[in-house]
Amino acid sequence: QVRLVESGGGLVQAGGSLRLSCAASGLTFSSYDIRWYRQAPEKEREFVASMRWNGGSTNYAEFAEARFTISRDSAENTVYLQMNSLKPEDTAIYYCNAHGIRFPNYGSDYWGQGTLVTVSS
Repeated sequence: QVRLVESGGGLVQAGGSLRLSCAASGLTFSSYDIRWYRQAPEKEREFVASMRWNGGSTNYAEFAEARFTISRDSAENTVYLQMNSLKPEDTAIYYCNAHGIRFPNYGSDYWGQGTLVTVSS
């Protein structure tokens, strides 16, 4: 059974930092990209960052490029999202996603329950 469990959200002042964690289990990790998305109130879910488990290549949304860093701890099967210089507009529920990139998991998607990040001005 695939499980993605996010943690690390909370309330932080503008300019502060948070590190989100996504603990993954039940996956063949080499067959998945691990991605972070976020959804702000009354807005659609949007892509934040991704990492290919096998090789570690990363990709970022433009707003995240200079402030956020995605990384992984292979031994702990955990992906992190380090967020620095947070802004009130970063307030959202942040979701971890595993997206299948190889047969037989190609195109499959698994989601965590989300973790709330609130940035006060």
